[in-house]
Amino acid sequence: MKGCVEERAVVLGRYIVDTGATVRVCAKKYGISKSTVHKDVSTKLKFLDEDLYIKVKKVLEINKAQRHIRGGLATKNKYLKLKK
Repeated sequence: MKGCVEERAVVLGRYIVDTGATVRVCAKKYGISKSTVHKDVSTKLKFLDEDLYIKVKKVLEINKAQRHIRGGLATKNKYLKLKK
């Protein structure tokens, strides 16, 4: 997803708000790095579309709060698969 940085920031922001996706999932879908996604939605989007920026920020805060739970489940599943 190369091209206009402003357009990319808005597209990424809308995707995160619509799906509740994490930065990692968003980066994988669009084939760009996590740091690029984070930079676009946390810095550049603020000046382009403030309403969207606020919505994205809320989703990212929820994802951050749930991060330790997802990590624990991933580890649990990993060891369950190894056990079989």
